[in-house]
Amino acid sequence: MKYQDIQLLPTKELVERYKEEKLRMTHLKISHAITPLDQPHHIKQSRRLIAKYLMELNNRRKDFQLTALQNKA
Repeated sequence: MKYQDIQLLPTKELVERYKEEKLRMTHLKISHAITPLDQPHHIKQSRRLIAKYLMELNNRRKDFQLTALQNKA
């Protein structure tokens, strides 16, 4: 998923997708530890997608905090 697509998602859906992807990556890592995966690059893709989700969530949090501070002053 491209970062531009992630930016268009509502925050609630973004949080849900983050949780699902985090759970998916955990399952992939556990499966890979038990028996090697046929396509271990899925772990790397999952990790990068989680990073994109977190980056967007943190940007939204910072924007919200900045707006709140500006409205207070």
